Amino acid sequence: MQDSRIRTATPNDGLPAHFRRVVSFHPRGGRLNDVQRRAWTEHADDWYLDPESFGAANPFDADQVFGRPAPLVIEIGSGMGESTAAMGLARPEVNLMAVEVYKPGVAQTFHHLARTGTTNVRVMRGDGVQILTDLIAPGSLDEAWLFFPDPWPKTKHLKRRLVTPAFAELVASRLRRGGTFRLATDWAPYAEQMLAVCTTTKGLRNAHPGWAARPEFRPRTRFERRGLAAGREIFDVEFTRR
Repeated sequence: MQDSRIRTATPNDGLPAHFRRVVSFHPRGGRLNDVQRRAWTEHADDWYLDPESFGAANPFDADQVFGRPAPLVIEIGSGMGESTAAMGLARPEVNLMAVEVYKPGVAQTFHHLARTGTTNVRVMRGDGVQILTDLIAPGSLDEAWLFFPDPWPKTKHLKRRLVTPAFAELVASRLRRGGTFRLATDWAPYAEQMLAVCTTTKGLRNAHPGWAARPEFRPRTRFERRGLAAGREIFDVEFTRR
């Protein structure tokens, strides 16, 4: 779970042209503070994955990128990375690739990784849908995480929500058989949408009779506590690839 919402790419935010598309994300500035600038300088060479460096001539190979064979997990919308670092530390057996479109979020993630000593996380800046589509091979993911995406609560913005039948089908196609799709939100109508969409997605089955328990490895952050303090319930969803 992250301290920020998933955001959108805009024509002037510095993202490669390949990833400039408005979908479910919210635009933000890209200026780094001193901590983030230092973290980027010190750690980007080791932990940053440039999506433009992969393609037909150089397909994404997780074992090579991480320097070891391990189950591959992707987190879409890793925000400022505090939870990402904690979850990577709690799951040392996996290779965790965090995807975030907001450059300060990527840099802040480096800061948290260094602070916690987490070594099994790599961060890619870009549009999660595009990365899943173009870089992740079908059947190659052990898990996909989508924790607290922007709920777009206004009726006129509902079409911007990330969890749609097309997105769920894309995620299902990238999961190996037995792989897990984990989602969470503090917005009840969006939770219902997540549950309904995944339930009707061919190849996915609910791992529980309804809602799932919060995974032990996912910390309860300040963001989640704020939601609880505001009287919102936290909903977790867990589906398995058939």
